Amino acid sequence: MPIIVRSIAFNVLFYLNTALHLLIGLPTFFMPYRGIIAVARSWGRTNLALLRLVVGIEYEVRGRQFIPQGPAIVAVKHQSAWETFALVPLFNNPVFILKRELQWIPIFGWLTIKGRMIPVDRGGGSQALIAMAERARIELADNRQLLIFPEGTRRPAGAEPRYKFGVAHLYATEGVPCVPVALNSGLFWPRRSIHMRPGKVVVEFLEPIAPGLSKDVFFKRLQHDIEATTARLIEEAESKSKTKTKVKTKTKHRPKTKAAR
Repeated sequence: MPIIVRSIAFNVLFYLNTALHLLIGLPTFFMPYRGIIAVARSWGRTNLALLRLVVGIEYEVRGRQFIPQGPAIVAVKHQSAWETFALVPLFNNPVFILKRELQWIPIFGWLTIKGRMIPVDRGGGSQALIAMAERARIELADNRQLLIFPEGTRRPAGAEPRYKFGVAHLYATEGVPCVPVALNSGLFWPRRSIHMRPGKVVVEFLEPIAPGLSKDVFFKRLQHDIEATTARLIEEAESKSKTKTKVKTKTKHRPKTKAAR
């Protein structure tokens, strides 16, 4: 079956699966917030299974020893919709920092509020940073893992990075480690596209950056660590793809031998 057909099929199933989990999540309004986190984990796991079965996209997690169990900032490279759900099952008690407008979406937005996700007014300037840090402090005190996309939005694989300083503000004010996360998801599920590509998404958790650095030093190190590892993961995936293409080409053009008489 052509990959475009499989991509369309996955997108249909993805939205159906999302709608199903939104319905399953409605009763959690009457439960502690951990109820909706459990539903989100199920949503992430089933989406990963659909990706593997329908499109042929698998995944690998490296650096599992660096996945925090207690309070920490987790700064994730953002290339695709993949990381918005695929990382959730890896954490004990995750909380996302997300743009405020997402909480205006019926049911989905309400459930993010129930899950105590942290909204950010991206046009709010310094006051928005202060409000974000105050909410983050509350959630970290509850032993949660704070996931943030430092670039604020999805960037194509290999594109020039555009990190926002908000992550440095959080690091300086919260006094917890920051775990950088690199990945190559944009190679297989590009942003703003339904056309996917079979292969293996690799997500790599890097050594945590301990609290105590200045904002500028932290910001430079975070960007260097994430970007250098992301570039390596992209190169690795593209190298494997070229090797497979060469093998297929050689096999296709291999001369046929006459059968022995």
